[in-house]
Order: sequence, then structure tokens, then C-alpha cells
Amino acid sequence: MRLREVESPCSMVSYVLPIPMADARVYQRKNGMRPFDERFAALHDDRAAARITTALAKLERGLRPDVRTVGEGVQEAKVDYGPGYRVYFGLDGTSLIVLLLCGDKRTQNSDIQLAQTLWAEYRQRKALPPPGQGTLLKPQGDDDATDT
Repeated sequence: MRLREVESPCSMVSYVLPIPMADARVYQRKNGMRPFDERFAALHDDRAAARITTALAKLERGLRPDVRTVGEGVQEAKVDYGPGYRVYFGLDGTSLIVLLLCGDKRTQNSDIQLAQTLWAEYRQRKALPPPGQGTLLKPQGDDDATDT
């Protein structure tokens, strides 16, 4: 947990507020595919990409605006822009956000089903990690880092 010092308006008293921070990681399938990254890279709208990136930063800070549970442990963060972008993720404890998929309102039903499948796959692989296999997660934007 990270702490931040905040000064009061009087500038005489300072408060230490715990700010829960989480780490967002992109789920990588056994075959090496990373559905979230593939969908994100396919966006042709730079503003949409920026809005999704902002939503991810908020999730990492513990903020959950416009987030709802869609079943099977999967959550959906709504990005209020364009055709209604969505980010699908699962929470592994309190400090890890597993990014599964992103999409928009038009593909919402199939995206939810795929995200649920990916989340079940992640939990199964985490429970029974095959020896010598690749990583389940990679840090967002870091293609060389690994995490088991």
C-alpha cells in the first residue's frame, strides 16, 4: 500500500492517506496470444485508446467508476466515449488486475462470453501451473518482462 501526504487548506496539518494501488497485467494465453493487446492495437481511434488508457490508470489507483460485474468473476469497466468502449478484467486478490479483453457496445455479449472463458482459463492455469510453461501475465507495455 502506498502512502501519500496531503496538506490541509490551513497548511498546518498534514494527513497520511492510504491509497490502494493495484498492478494491471495483460493475460497471456497458453499459445502466447494476448487478446487485450490485440484488440487494443486494432483501435483506429487515438482518442479512444487514450480514454481506455486513462480508465486503466484509474483502475490501478483503486478507482472503480462505471464498473459492474458481468458474471463468473469478470468485471466490465465502461468507457463513455464513441461506441461505448468496454474493458473486461478480473481481480486476482486486491493488488492484481488481470486485463482480459477490450471491446465496445456492439460486441458486448460475445466479449463478455470470451472474457469469462479467458478468466476461467486464467484461474485454471494459475491453480495448476504446468511445469516449464510460459508466463500467464505480462506487465502492461513491457514485452520483455515475465511473471509466473
